[in-house]
Amino acid sequence: MQILNSSESSPHHLGSNEPAIQISNLNHYFGKGSLRNQVLLDINLTIDQGEIIIMTGPSGSGKTTLLTLIGGLRSAQEGSLEIMGKELCGASESELLQVRKQMGYIFQAHNLLESLTAQENVQMSLELHEQMSHQKRRVAAAQILEAVGLGNRLNYYPDNLSGGQKQRVAIARALVAKPKIILADEPTAALDKKSGRNVVEIMQSLAKEQGCTILLVTHDNRILDIADRIIEMEDGRLL
Repeated sequence: MQILNSSESSPHHLGSNEPAIQISNLNHYFGKGSLRNQVLLDINLTIDQGEIIIMTGPSGSGKTTLLTLIGGLRSAQEGSLEIMGKELCGASESELLQVRKQMGYIFQAHNLLESLTAQENVQMSLELHEQMSHQKRRVAAAQILEAVGLGNRLNYYPDNLSGGQKQRVAIARALVAKPKIILADEPTAALDKKSGRNVVEIMQSLAKEQGCTILLVTHDNRILDIADRIIEMEDGRLL
């Protein structure tokens, strides 16, 4: 996923108290005709800038679908979904792309490219920064890897990193371009207790430094205490 430093994106800057995410009466469906199935029902949610929100709920309750809509990975269908003041309901592909540039994504499968080193994987997030020299991208990637405790692993390939280290590379990649919002889908699912804890604490401290909003989907009860708020989803509804 490519992300862009928000200060270099669109001219619409957020007012200091404008919510990062504002959702009203959002409905979403999969399929067409008689196969049409409603997966999100009347979702209303406001997330302020800098908040860390954890979303929990059983598998199939619609958490990942909501995350992909917020992330601009697919277009919202009914209602209102505003990200940093931009309406995504019925948005065009180019409008969705503008929003995606201001997001950082962290998935359960870290999605690193096996043929690239840790540093090169992180650098990829800066490819949209055409005004940024190759050297500056390299330095930025090295600095954020240092910040997640991998300063001595810059030239390691994913095959030579542990699960926790790969996930930290994924966090570095998501954060390197200073996104406004981080979306994380089960970021600790494949990790043991200690690594999982370590990974979310890194996310928490870096996001606080950058004034970044985090929406994190998890089944992991061991990390709930990092949240400012916990929201629960069941059968396509927020409880």
